[in-house]
Amino acid sequence: MTKAPSAITPIPPADLPRTLGELRATGHEFRTVKEELRDNLLDRLRSGQPRFPGIVGYDDTVLPEVERALLAGHDMVLLGERGQGKTRLIRSLTGLLDEWTPFITGSELHEHPYLPLTPASLRLATEAGDLLPVSWLHRSERYGEKLATPDTSVGDLVGDVDPIKVAEGRALGDPETIHFGLVPRTNRGIFAVNELPDLAERIQVSLLNVLEERDIQVRGYQLRLPLDLLLVASANPEDYTNRGRIITPLKDRFGAEIRTHYPVDLELETALIRQEASLVASVPEHLIDVLARYTRGVRESPSVDTRSGVSARFAIAAAETVAASALRRAGLRGEREAVARICDATSVTSTLRGKVEFESGEEGRETEILAHLLRVATAETFRDRLAGLDLSGFTDLVADGAIIQTGDLVSAEDLLAQITTVPGLAKVLDRLGLGDAPSPGQAASGVEFVLEGLHLTRRLAKELTDDGRTLYGS
Repeated sequence: MTKAPSAITPIPPADLPRTLGELRATGHEFRTVKEELRDNLLDRLRSGQPRFPGIVGYDDTVLPEVERALLAGHDMVLLGERGQGKTRLIRSLTGLLDEWTPFITGSELHEHPYLPLTPASLRLATEAGDLLPVSWLHRSERYGEKLATPDTSVGDLVGDVDPIKVAEGRALGDPETIHFGLVPRTNRGIFAVNELPDLAERIQVSLLNVLEERDIQVRGYQLRLPLDLLLVASANPEDYTNRGRIITPLKDRFGAEIRTHYPVDLELETALIRQEASLVASVPEHLIDVLARYTRGVRESPSVDTRSGVSARFAIAAAETVAASALRRAGLRGEREAVARICDATSVTSTLRGKVEFESGEEGRETEILAHLLRVATAETFRDRLAGLDLSGFTDLVADGAIIQTGDLVSAEDLLAQITTVPGLAKVLDRLGLGDAPSPGQAASGVEFVLEGLHLTRRLAKELTDDGRTLYGS
């Protein structure tokens, strides 16, 4: 799993120039943000270095379109249902910026020493000359983001008059009375607007100049500041979002409109779960496979509102819930190792129900639908993983009326004590990737998966008791 951004501001190296004269002496050349992104992306394309680390499932579809947009110098809008990694992708763009970039010390807009914009910086540059103080900005500080909400104002995005500065005695028309909004404060960086259609249409108008003329206007001021930034937005497709829309002139100003999607195949779905889920217990590969198939089954179910989508966070939360169930059992039963079993997946159907939008006619059947889809996913994984194996040793366990008792509160040792030696168990565990010398928890996970698979393929009976235990028999 990728680490969260550090809250500690990186310290620039001591050997970086500290004045305008020193900066010029190094031969430093000014580049716009889009030129920076283009040059650094080309370097990575040529060297084969990762361009977007942590982004799974987009290598052959979305990322080539993003790369073309960056090389063309286009602002872009990413369209896709919830949980498709749009924000993650946007934030990863900062990795293509220079690690350090110079700016005029104290500048609110991070103006480049070669290109002062505001009256205060222009005055300082004239007075100081080559002694103009220079500071350095890390690429992690060159990203701004705003979640669009109906109460977002023009002042939030662009800026407004600062009443405190006016109260200090400055003239109302003085440009230095402006309090800059989020967009100009991200000058020389990347600014993202999440859920752009939620922004009121009259507020979207304030972004028209930013995208086309590359400047901002604040109220009645004559001041126009040419901004240097990449503007990226995310949105749900318009056929789903009824809360608002992207106004046509604004949509026209984005150079690229890129559709995102959910993982296209099972391998990418499992890779995403493994990368993103924070697991507090061991979850074997066959269970990750079940949860990936389960997520895809929910996503494709006619009972689920496809316009809303089923977020990748559903699969991630499912894996974390299964791991937590295993850890709870280990705590209650004193197990040394917490290993998830198929019985731990049953809690997912109730705890994650709120993450799925169902069709209106399915009211009251939500848990039933999710439980059915989980059984289907388990059966598919069983057939895929154990096809062709002789499992008669497991059915023989109950041929004489014996009952195997399991469940989320039955320890691995108690489960294994009921089955003793089973012919074919070693091949099963090998197929499930549990190794030649599995731990008791791993062996119990494999055994319970086989029992559930045999039940779902109508070769074993199953009964649930009132205290939550599961009984397998003939």
